[in-house]
Amino acid sequence: MPASRETAAGEIASRETAPRADAPTGTRKQETPTRTHRSARADEAVTAWALAARGGDPEAVERFVRALHRDVLRFVAHLSGDPQAVDDLAQDTFLRALGSLHRFEGRSSARSWLLAIARRAVADSHRYALARPRSCDAADWQLAVERAQPRGLPGFDDGVALLDLLAALPPERREAFVLTQVLGLPYTEAAELSGCPVGTVRSRVARARETLLDLLTDADRPVAMAA
Repeated sequence: MPASRETAAGEIASRETAPRADAPTGTRKQETPTRTHRSARADEAVTAWALAARGGDPEAVERFVRALHRDVLRFVAHLSGDPQAVDDLAQDTFLRALGSLHRFEGRSSARSWLLAIARRAVADSHRYALARPRSCDAADWQLAVERAQPRGLPGFDDGVALLDLLAALPPERREAFVLTQVLGLPYTEAAELSGCPVGTVRSRVARARETLLDLLTDADRPVAMAA
Protein backbone atom coordinates (compact mmCIF):
# COMPACT_ATOMS: atom_id res chain seq x y z
CA MET A 1 0.00 0.00 0.00
CA PRO A 2 1.43 3.45 -0.91
CA ALA A 3 2.45 5.52 2.09
CA SER A 4 -0.30 8.10 1.61
CA ARG A 5 -3.01 5.45 1.44
CA GLU A 6 -1.53 3.65 4.45
CA THR A 7 -1.71 6.87 6.44
CA ALA A 8 -5.25 7.49 5.22
CA ALA A 9 -6.21 4.01 6.41
CA GLY A 10 -4.74 4.79 9.81
CA GLU A 11 -6.70 8.02 10.03
CA ILE A 12 -9.98 6.31 9.14
CA ALA A 13 -9.36 3.52 11.65
CA SER A 14 -8.45 5.97 14.41
CA ARG A 15 -11.63 7.95 13.80
CA GLU A 16 -13.66 4.80 14.41
CA THR A 17 -12.76 4.84 18.09
CA ALA A 18 -12.26 8.56 18.60
CA PRO A 19 -14.88 9.73 21.14
CA ARG A 20 -17.00 12.71 20.21
CA ALA A 21 -17.60 15.80 22.29
CA ASP A 22 -21.34 15.11 22.20
CA ALA A 23 -21.07 11.53 23.50
CA PRO A 24 -23.68 10.59 26.16
CA THR A 25 -22.72 11.41 29.75
CA GLY A 26 -21.08 8.45 31.46
CA THR A 27 -19.75 6.95 28.23
CA ARG A 28 -17.56 9.83 27.11
CA LYS A 29 -13.83 9.22 27.11
CA GLN A 30 -11.07 11.76 26.90
CA GLU A 31 -10.79 12.82 23.27
CA THR A 32 -7.42 12.58 21.60
CA PRO A 33 -6.75 15.77 19.62
CA THR A 34 -6.28 15.29 15.87
CA ARG A 35 -5.64 17.70 13.06
CA THR A 36 -9.20 17.16 11.78
CA HIS A 37 -10.92 18.26 15.00
CA ARG A 38 -11.36 21.90 15.89
CA SER A 39 -11.32 23.04 19.49
CA ALA A 40 -14.41 24.58 20.97
CA ARG A 41 -12.33 27.67 21.67
CA ALA A 42 -11.55 28.08 17.96
CA ASP A 43 -15.24 27.86 17.06
CA GLU A 44 -16.07 30.37 19.78
CA ALA A 45 -13.50 32.78 18.34
CA VAL A 46 -14.91 32.47 14.81
CA THR A 47 -18.43 32.97 16.13
CA ALA A 48 -17.28 36.07 18.00
CA TRP A 49 -15.76 37.43 14.79
CA ALA A 50 -19.04 36.79 12.95
CA LEU A 51 -20.99 38.67 15.60
CA ALA A 52 -18.50 41.54 15.49
CA ALA A 53 -18.69 41.56 11.69
CA ARG A 54 -22.45 41.83 11.98
CA GLY A 55 -21.86 45.04 13.87
CA GLY A 56 -19.78 46.47 11.03
CA ASP A 57 -16.23 45.68 12.18
CA PRO A 58 -14.19 45.34 8.93
CA GLU A 59 -11.30 43.54 10.67
CA ALA A 60 -13.74 40.99 12.08
CA VAL A 61 -15.14 40.41 8.58
CA GLU A 62 -11.66 39.67 7.27
CA ARG A 63 -10.85 37.33 10.17
CA PHE A 64 -14.17 35.50 9.76
CA VAL A 65 -13.62 34.93 6.04
CA ARG A 66 -10.00 33.85 6.42
CA ALA A 67 -10.78 31.45 9.25
CA LEU A 68 -13.47 29.56 7.34
CA HIS A 69 -12.43 29.95 3.70
CA ARG A 70 -10.60 26.62 3.59
CA ASP A 71 -13.49 24.73 5.22
CA VAL A 72 -15.93 26.15 2.68
CA LEU A 73 -13.66 25.24 -0.25
CA ARG A 74 -13.31 21.66 0.95
CA PHE A 75 -17.02 21.28 1.67
CA VAL A 76 -18.25 22.60 -1.68
CA ALA A 77 -15.58 20.56 -3.50
CA HIS A 78 -17.09 17.41 -1.99
CA LEU A 79 -20.69 18.36 -2.65
CA SER A 80 -20.61 20.02 -6.05
CA GLY A 81 -18.92 17.43 -8.27
CA ASP A 82 -17.82 20.33 -10.48
CA PRO A 83 -14.21 21.35 -9.73
CA GLN A 84 -14.43 24.35 -12.03
CA ALA A 85 -17.25 25.75 -9.89
CA VAL A 86 -15.53 25.42 -6.49
CA ASP A 87 -14.17 28.97 -6.30
CA ASP A 88 -17.42 30.48 -7.56
CA LEU A 89 -19.45 28.46 -5.05
CA ALA A 90 -17.18 29.54 -2.21
CA GLN A 91 -17.49 33.18 -3.27
CA ASP A 92 -21.27 32.83 -3.53
CA THR A 93 -21.34 31.29 -0.06
CA PHE A 94 -19.49 34.19 1.53
CA LEU A 95 -21.53 36.78 -0.36
CA ARG A 96 -24.72 35.17 0.93
CA ALA A 97 -23.30 34.93 4.44
CA LEU A 98 -22.12 38.54 4.60
CA GLY A 99 -25.49 39.64 3.31
CA SER A 100 -27.22 37.63 6.03
CA LEU A 101 -24.96 38.45 8.98
CA HIS A 102 -27.57 40.80 10.41
CA ARG A 103 -29.73 37.71 11.03
CA PHE A 104 -26.96 35.66 12.68
CA GLU A 105 -27.48 35.62 16.45
CA GLY A 106 -24.81 33.13 17.51
CA ARG A 107 -27.22 30.41 18.61
CA SER A 108 -25.13 27.91 16.64
CA SER A 109 -21.45 28.12 15.74
CA ALA A 110 -20.62 30.46 12.88
CA ARG A 111 -18.93 27.56 11.11
CA SER A 112 -22.01 25.32 11.04
CA TRP A 113 -24.14 28.35 10.04
CA LEU A 114 -21.78 29.12 7.15
CA LEU A 115 -21.61 25.49 5.99
CA ALA A 116 -25.40 25.40 5.88
CA ILE A 117 -25.27 28.39 3.54
CA ALA A 118 -22.63 26.60 1.45
CA ARG A 119 -24.90 23.56 1.24
CA ARG A 120 -27.76 25.70 -0.09
CA ALA A 121 -25.43 27.39 -2.58
CA VAL A 122 -24.40 23.99 -3.95
CA ALA A 123 -28.02 22.82 -4.08
CA ASP A 124 -29.01 25.93 -6.04
CA SER A 125 -26.07 25.35 -8.40
CA HIS A 126 -27.21 21.77 -9.00
CA ARG A 127 -30.71 22.95 -9.84
CA TYR A 128 -29.36 25.47 -12.34
CA ALA A 129 -27.08 22.83 -13.88
CA LEU A 130 -29.90 20.35 -14.56
CA ALA A 131 -30.53 21.98 -17.92
CA ARG A 132 -26.90 21.40 -18.92
CA PRO A 133 -25.58 18.38 -17.04
CA ARG A 134 -21.85 17.72 -17.30
CA SER A 135 -19.54 15.04 -15.99
CA CYS A 136 -16.37 15.46 -13.99
CA ASP A 137 -13.36 13.37 -14.94
CA ALA A 138 -10.74 12.05 -12.54
CA ALA A 139 -8.21 14.73 -13.42
CA ASP A 140 -10.72 17.48 -12.63
CA TRP A 141 -11.60 15.88 -9.31
CA GLN A 142 -7.94 15.61 -8.34
CA LEU A 143 -7.50 19.29 -9.19
CA ALA A 144 -10.41 20.22 -6.94
CA VAL A 145 -8.98 18.21 -4.07
CA GLU A 146 -5.59 19.86 -4.44
CA ARG A 147 -7.12 23.33 -4.58
CA ALA A 148 -9.19 22.59 -1.47
CA GLN A 149 -6.12 21.85 0.66
CA PRO A 150 -3.02 24.09 0.62
CA ARG A 151 0.24 22.55 -0.55
CA GLY A 152 3.36 22.35 1.53
CA LEU A 153 1.59 21.37 4.74
CA PRO A 154 2.47 18.20 6.68
CA GLY A 155 0.14 15.42 5.60
CA PHE A 156 -0.87 17.06 2.30
CA ASP A 157 -0.37 13.89 0.23
CA ASP A 158 -2.22 11.86 2.86
CA GLY A 159 -5.12 14.29 2.73
CA VAL A 160 -5.31 14.03 -1.06
CA ALA A 161 -5.43 10.23 -0.83
CA LEU A 162 -8.26 10.35 1.71
CA LEU A 163 -10.28 12.99 -0.13
CA ASP A 164 -9.87 11.13 -3.41
CA LEU A 165 -11.35 8.00 -1.81
CA LEU A 166 -14.33 9.98 -0.53
CA ALA A 167 -15.47 10.54 -4.11
CA ALA A 168 -16.60 6.89 -4.20
CA LEU A 169 -19.10 7.36 -1.36
CA PRO A 170 -22.83 8.03 -1.82
CA PRO A 171 -23.54 11.76 -1.37
CA GLU A 172 -25.30 11.48 2.01
CA ARG A 173 -22.56 9.34 3.54
CA ARG A 174 -19.83 11.50 2.06
CA GLU A 175 -21.42 14.63 3.49
CA ALA A 176 -21.80 13.08 6.95
CA PHE A 177 -18.19 11.85 6.95
CA VAL A 178 -16.80 15.16 5.72
CA LEU A 179 -18.77 17.22 8.24
CA THR A 180 -17.86 15.12 11.28
CA GLN A 181 -14.52 13.49 10.45
CA VAL A 182 -12.85 15.97 8.07
CA LEU A 183 -14.27 19.30 9.24
CA GLY A 184 -14.79 18.14 12.82
CA LEU A 185 -18.37 19.25 13.47
CA PRO A 186 -20.12 17.59 16.43
CA TYR A 187 -22.70 15.02 15.36
CA THR A 188 -25.49 17.22 16.70
CA GLU A 189 -24.47 20.16 14.50
CA ALA A 190 -23.96 17.90 11.48
CA ALA A 191 -27.44 16.47 11.99
CA GLU A 192 -28.97 19.94 12.20
CA LEU A 193 -27.13 21.05 9.08
CA SER A 194 -28.15 17.92 7.14
CA GLY A 195 -31.74 17.97 8.38
CA CYS A 196 -31.75 14.45 9.81
CA PRO A 197 -31.56 12.75 13.24
CA VAL A 198 -28.21 12.37 15.00
CA GLY A 199 -28.55 8.58 14.78
CA THR A 200 -28.81 8.82 11.00
CA VAL A 201 -25.60 10.83 10.83
CA ARG A 202 -23.82 8.28 13.03
CA SER A 203 -25.04 5.44 10.81
CA ARG A 204 -23.92 7.22 7.64
CA VAL A 205 -20.49 7.89 9.10
CA ALA A 206 -20.09 4.27 10.21
CA ARG A 207 -21.07 2.97 6.77
CA ALA A 208 -18.83 5.50 5.05
CA ARG A 209 -15.92 4.38 7.21
CA GLU A 210 -16.57 0.73 6.35
CA THR A 211 -16.65 1.55 2.63
CA LEU A 212 -13.43 3.56 2.81
CA LEU A 213 -11.60 0.79 4.66
CA ASP A 214 -12.87 -1.74 2.10
CA LEU A 215 -11.61 0.47 -0.73
CA LEU A 216 -8.21 0.75 0.92
CA THR A 217 -8.08 -3.02 1.41
CA ASP A 218 -9.01 -3.65 -2.23
CA ALA A 219 -6.36 -1.19 -3.40
CA ASP A 220 -3.73 -3.08 -1.41
CA ARG A 221 -4.80 -6.53 -2.63
CA PRO A 222 -2.45 -7.95 -5.34
CA VAL A 223 -4.01 -8.36 -8.75
CA ALA A 224 -4.25 -12.03 -9.73
CA MET A 225 -1.94 -12.94 -12.57
CA ALA A 226 -3.55 -14.47 -15.62
CA ALA A 227 -2.53 -18.09 -16.21
